[in-house]
Amino acid sequence: MNHEMSYGEDYRELPLTSLRSGEVTQEAEGVWCQAVHIVNVAYIQATDSADWVLVDAGMPGSADAIIRATEEVFGTDARPSSILLTHGHFDHVGAVIELVEHWQVPVYAHAQELPFLTGKQGYAPADTAAGGGLVPAMAVLFPNEPIDLKHAVQVLPTDGSVPGLKDWRWIHTPGHTAGHISLFRERDGVLIAGDAFVTVKQESIYHVITQELEFSGPPRYFTADWAAARRSVEALAELQPAIAICGHGRASSGQELTAGLSELSAHFDKIALPPYIKNTH
Repeated sequence: MNHEMSYGEDYRELPLTSLRSGEVTQEAEGVWCQAVHIVNVAYIQATDSADWVLVDAGMPGSADAIIRATEEVFGTDARPSSILLTHGHFDHVGAVIELVEHWQVPVYAHAQELPFLTGKQGYAPADTAAGGGLVPAMAVLFPNEPIDLKHAVQVLPTDGSVPGLKDWRWIHTPGHTAGHISLFRERDGVLIAGDAFVTVKQESIYHVITQELEFSGPPRYFTADWAAARRSVEALAELQPAIAICGHGRASSGQELTAGLSELSAHFDKIALPPYIKNTH
């Protein structure tokens, strides 16, 4: 399958590059975040070895930027032990086929994401009536077809463990997609939330570009189940994370994170829902 050809070109003309694009920051011990256009990827180093894992694979066309960043952080010819996907939307798997071919490493995802990663099923079309800004109206151009990782993709262990990262666990946080997961390191409260919640108003082009911090629910235009999304936010808030890296927006920590996530959890329906949905209860 030709990954680049399958996605088409129309959406690439949209003004969806943030002011943070290309930025690589260390957010916690052994944890780095890289902004790639409008989305974040993360690098996690194991505590007991030199091994490391890539979390998500950015936008289509971002493989070179990701490879350059990994070599800056981990050294020339650095290669992860695996790639872990929070979910299969195009802006989180955009470079995964190229990266697998380059590194020859396995990919892990939740079982419910496999149809979208093995060419069997596409996601529902974007919700262009989701409101909150111009991005939902333009999201009709965003790819929703599956990719095909063939035998490279494997199902995450059912016990919540993360291959290669013994002090992390994965948490099923459905809503944005059925098989969406987040990652949590309990000893210091580091959370990688994927798109279970984000720290930028992803529906607004202005906020996407400026990256103004705002705690928000999952991107409205691609969220499948709002009741499940609310429960996932509530579950993550109960963890009381000290640091959060989301799929979109800046990393957050301390009181800023505590207050923002608490407010989102308590008032999820008011903050997160598209205008035509009244509540999730």
